[in-house]
Amino acid sequence: MREAIAEQLLTARARTALLTDAVDDADLTAQHSRLMSPLVWDLAHIGNQEELWLLRNVGGQDPMHPEIDPLYDAFQHPRADRPALPLLPPAEARRYTAEVRGRVLDLLDGAELSGPPLLRAGFAFGMIAQHEQQHDETMLITHQLRSGGAVLTAPAPAPAPGDRLPPEVVVPAGPFTMGTDTEPWALDNERPAHLVELPAFAIDTVPVSNAAYQAFIDDGGYRRPDCWSTEGWAHRQEAGLTAPLHWFEQDGQWLRRRFGRVEPVPPEEPVLHVTWYEAEAYARWAGRRLPTEAEWEKAARHDPATGRSRRFPWGDGPPGPEHANLGQRHLQPAPVGSYPAGAAPCGARQLIGDVWEWTASDFGPYPGFRAWPYREYSEVFFAPPGRPAEYKVLRGGSFAVAPVACRGTFRNWDYPVRRQIFAGFRTARDLPAEA
Repeated sequence: MREAIAEQLLTARARTALLTDAVDDADLTAQHSRLMSPLVWDLAHIGNQEELWLLRNVGGQDPMHPEIDPLYDAFQHPRADRPALPLLPPAEARRYTAEVRGRVLDLLDGAELSGPPLLRAGFAFGMIAQHEQQHDETMLITHQLRSGGAVLTAPAPAPAPGDRLPPEVVVPAGPFTMGTDTEPWALDNERPAHLVELPAFAIDTVPVSNAAYQAFIDDGGYRRPDCWSTEGWAHRQEAGLTAPLHWFEQDGQWLRRRFGRVEPVPPEEPVLHVTWYEAEAYARWAGRRLPTEAEWEKAARHDPATGRSRRFPWGDGPPGPEHANLGQRHLQPAPVGSYPAGAAPCGARQLIGDVWEWTASDFGPYPGFRAWPYREYSEVFFAPPGRPAEYKVLRGGSFAVAPVACRGTFRNWDYPVRRQIFAGFRTARDLPAEA
């Protein structure tokens, strides 16, 4: 187990180095969008959280630099304000995170991994590996938003196999187990496992593609209030939305900017960088709706042959390159219809990886939820009693998500107006009760 934990920590750190070494110090300290932190803040924050949880909390060690704790507390300083803070310069941030990691690996060698809950099955180490990979995805988003030429490279995904797929698959009515009590590194909002009863529904076999979304644009989708909710139409007007983020039209052709490169929008890829409101408008235009979070998870995990919920759509084994597009192996989604080996029992594909998928559901606790090991991971984002929810749930992960931070129970959430994230969607519809 120790070797597996160390491998996850080292894999995350190698990715962090790739993302931060790809640019010079000026780029590291610049704020490329008010929605994002300077890359150097993320770098030192990764080290600070690792020190707080592993060296101080688990290891009982004295703080290395207590004076910097407030600078890297995400709840004390909004992202827009972080460039004005006295942040560690790049060289110091690298030294600090490296020193923390060296001490953590020493701590791991002697840690009692069957002891208290925080250490059981290496949970605290797994939480930190996931935290770093989540910030690596955040830094990749910052790379997408930065101006200038390309600094990151990766091979393109393979073409889809080309087999004929039905446009939707049917998930029969009945109960299924949502959430988990057994996933050792599951975070608090994924717990506890609970039975959910759902009527029959149909869900898209694959995520909505760029070609399908362009048909919505061509049909005047951004000019038709009837496609939008009241809140969505107000945001569309206020933000001036006319197409997904990073798309622009030139000489009658849709182009996009992707990590410093300008290229034609590939029709076969899942649409990316759309708000929840845009996803909702498309679904209404198509005569469909967004799936609920429970519907998404049942489609992804429920195995009708055994009646149990799998860890992943394809089974309980970890993701391989044949199952899903994860871990920044590519810098774009794979074409729709890819990864037949990763299909769910219902036949849906690409439920894990490629694009985060907006759902219709608000972010809230499961029945019996208990905040652990700290309230700020999930509980502070739930709506207070009597107030509307601020966040919508996304499921499935994107090409930028690492396998350690992606599973069938993993829950992501964001404001419905956000579209710098690697988010797309698929649609669903109700079926008669006898389906």
